[in-house]
Amino acid sequence: MSSQSDQSSPPTNGQPAPNLALIRTDLANERTLLAYGRSGLMLVATGVSLVKFLDVSFDFVLMGWGLIASGAIVGSIGTYRFTSLKQRLNAVREG
Repeated sequence: MSSQSDQSSPPTNGQPAPNLALIRTDLANERTLLAYGRSGLMLVATGVSLVKFLDVSFDFVLMGWGLIASGAIVGSIGTYRFTSLKQRLNAVREG
């Protein structure tokens, strides 16, 4: 029969145990940044193809430049959200 004392936690060597919720949030924040980057890149690539290959109409060119600007905005928003959450997480870790 095993007793409760057999199921002890691993030694920490004097180090504090990591806060797993902060680690999960940090990893989720990185995944979200990558998703913003993919979306922004997709918008820019679609806009470039409209401007470059479908320049038969001014409407396509205008839509292409709009998509390029939208992709840059999406990438900027993702970067801003990533850095602001990263700063908040670091403040929680330190404080």
